[in-house]
Amino acid sequence: MIEGHYFVYITTNPGRSTFYTGFTNDLKQRVHRHYKNKGKKDTFAGRYYCYKLVYFETYTDVNQAIRREKEIKNMSRAEKIRLIESKNPKWDFIVL
Repeated sequence: MIEGHYFVYITTNPGRSTFYTGFTNDLKQRVHRHYKNKGKKDTFAGRYYCYKLVYFETYTDVNQAIRREKEIKNMSRAEKIRLIESKNPKWDFIVL
């Protein structure tokens, strides 16, 4: 991880029916944590098996990243799909 870099990301479940949007400064570790928590009822991502990374953005300013995370969380499902497909049209699961 590069210091001063922040990530806003979207994960989904294997069936691509649910999205989770998050923010982190260590994307690889965070996605791994989502994977380890799959099926655990105490977290949204765990409960809905959202451990497949399909989209992310990189920021150097933490406040910009937090604002963007909130913006994406407020998007409709259709808007999130368009966002994902703008950079990942085949919906490949991104491996870090």
